Amino acid sequence: MTLLAAAGLAGGAVAAEPGEWKSLFAGGGLEEWTTASGAPVQAGGWVMEEGGVLHRVGKGEQLYSREEFENFELEFEWRVAKGANSGVKYRVAQYGEKGKLLGAEYQILDDDAHPNGKKAKTSAASLYDVAAPGAEKKLKPVGEWNSTRIVADGSRLRHYLNGVKVLEVDTASREWKAMIAESKFRGIADFATKKGRILIQDHGDEVWFRGMRVRKL
Repeated sequence: MTLLAAAGLAGGAVAAEPGEWKSLFAGGGLEEWTTASGAPVQAGGWVMEEGGVLHRVGKGEQLYSREEFENFELEFEWRVAKGANSGVKYRVAQYGEKGKLLGAEYQILDDDAHPNGKKAKTSAASLYDVAAPGAEKKLKPVGEWNSTRIVADGSRLRHYLNGVKVLEVDTASREWKAMIAESKFRGIADFATKKGRILIQDHGDEVWFRGMRVRKL
């Protein structure tokens, strides 16, 4: 059992039932989130503001969902400051021979002002460093809210941006194996396939999230 798995649903978090939407910002707080060690999130870098908006205002830490998800649908809205970089990871678990804590990442980014925006597979809505969003992608300007939907259903992972599907991959396919071999996750054959936690990334930049909810498939 991993350290995060051992943390489990400590703190009174309620598990989502299949098909039932669960708010991850319920009550306007961070009760559904922990640190990497499973400890409660301390006040500081992340602040819950009026209207249920999570705002990264200063140095904080990565936020891990208390509950693990394998097959699910995740929805939320986000916006970034100029030049900002963040991400939401999913199926975060221990992978590879050394048991590194990794997860597939939906990239959150200002494409115009951040260097990652110049490379398709590290741009906004990409599956970070693995798969690029398609030409259907329409990213809103800095300061405006974007909507995201992530669907993980068995071996199929789908990313949506502002109501449009921009990416779909099959982790059981030859194409996926080739993409992994060309990424920073090379050599990790089971990457993005396990039941795991959702992670909100603190990458040192100002970012906002709201309306985050999930349901099991």
